[in-house]
Amino acid sequence: MQDSSLQVQVESRGGSTILSPRGDVDMSRAPSFREHVRIAQQGKPKQVVIDMAEVEYMDSSGLATLVEAMRNARGLGVGLVLCGLNPKVLAIFEIARLHHFFKIVPTVSDAVGGV
Repeated sequence: MQDSSLQVQVESRGGSTILSPRGDVDMSRAPSFREHVRIAQQGKPKQVVIDMAEVEYMDSSGLATLVEAMRNARGLGVGLVLCGLNPKVLAIFEIARLHHFFKIVPTVSDAVGGV
């Protein structure tokens, strides 16, 4: 049976909270990921940066989690930036045409420096 929790490293830098999930964000792990994002957003940092560099695969439930995070961020007045998307994960955003709605940058440094 697959582990339903997702390892997520949390770091604060320059007024930003950086979440770095490690592993696949799929149906079994999306609820754990959603909770990490929710907690980070409730702290009301300037922005929440989600570093996807160690996410090799994400399914529609992971995508739905990020869409929900974007809606919540707008409601809270907290920025949301995605970075480190590998080509396979980025393709999911492009196919769904969501790359037009998310702020996506190459690295955490680009995200934090762009505040």
